[in-house]
Amino acid sequence: MTKLEQQVLTQVHAIIGNEEQVIGRRGILIPLKKALINEANIRVVIDTVSADPALAAHLLLRSNTAHAAGIVLTKSRSVKDALIRLGQVNIYRYAFSFYLKERLDELSEPYKKLVQGYWELNENIAMDCIALIREESATNTSSKIDADEMQTLALFSVFGQVITLTAFAYLNAELPRPVSLKVLKSLIDKQQQQLSLEAFESLGLDDDLREEFLIAHNLRQTQNPDSPGLVLRRVLSKRGLLINPL
Repeated sequence: MTKLEQQVLTQVHAIIGNEEQVIGRRGILIPLKKALINEANIRVVIDTVSADPALAAHLLLRSNTAHAAGIVLTKSRSVKDALIRLGQVNIYRYAFSFYLKERLDELSEPYKKLVQGYWELNENIAMDCIALIREESATNTSSKIDADEMQTLALFSVFGQVITLTAFAYLNAELPRPVSLKVLKSLIDKQQQQLSLEAFESLGLDDDLREEFLIAHNLRQTQNPDSPGLVLRRVLSKRGLLINPL
């Protein structure tokens, strides 16, 4: 690693650790997380989510993805239906990704275009995973993989790249002379695993998400046949995106 790369990496680490800078608007996310951790009454969770109509609409839309794919029979017709079906872990993961995407849309160019490309990739990977478990459910009725857990995991497929690119954009905005994108590419290529795990830890995401991420990228093995990470691993391998190739 060059001296410049090491300096940039140190500064990127500092930004990744600043949740407010990376996530941005957290007025709903913080009380939502508190309510979920404290296993608050569903009415409290509904009221918290409904305080942001855009988030409420997003969660309702997400909750019906599995229904649209033919995996879940019952359609959610209200925010209450959606939140009950999703469960606390998926509610927070979806909410986190919603506010993260909102923050990414505020980035300046060329970072906005680059990070939107990564986000589109996340969404495409999620669709591939849903399609895969739908195909397998037709022949394997014993599968217990939750469609929303699968989708929320897939939305973090290239989390390290997304967060690092975001941090790099903030860093360059503060420098009198911007650092070349070649330095960023080198850091992502060499430090993807470290940066990804640091992002999971610094931004307070749940341990199960991190563990399944490791399984998905072939960095950890599992004896659980219903691990969503194993499904994601197959999709990532096909796309040549595994941190640790098979």
